[in-house]
Amino acid sequence: MQTELQSAIVIPPGGGDPWNVLGTAMKCKIGSEQTGGAYSIVENTIPPQAGPPPHVHHNEDEIFYILEGEFEIRCGEQTFNAREGSIALLPRNVPHAFRNIGEAEGKVLVTITPGGFEEFFAEASRELTTLPPDVEKLTTLARKYNVEFLM
Repeated sequence: MQTELQSAIVIPPGGGDPWNVLGTAMKCKIGSEQTGGAYSIVENTIPPQAGPPPHVHHNEDEIFYILEGEFEIRCGEQTFNAREGSIALLPRNVPHAFRNIGEAEGKVLVTITPGGFEEFFAEASRELTTLPPDVEKLTTLARKYNVEFLM
């Protein structure tokens, strides 16, 4: 159940809960508990040539705002490049993936709606600490958050 916000949310530069999820540095800038479950905002710093495997969120839409770098984004049958300043909406129930195609780290601000999926990242940062990850643990965690990795 979503509730109306009653006050501003201000996160200072560098603020947010830090996570390391499968080699990607992440910060939860705004958690769903702060928005009454409406959304969460996560900042990802992605190494060159890295990104998650194709996957499907069954509960959430994701809005990507490219802060730094250039990314190849696949969503369904579409593939496109998105560079600094670009925005991409990746809808739920559509397979997607993204990859930093640059030679330097890239940064993406991701708004996830509704909120709650940021808890997947928090758990993954605690439970999946080796690379490559334990596939069974990853699959079990993904199932808990109704996301499916297409590996």
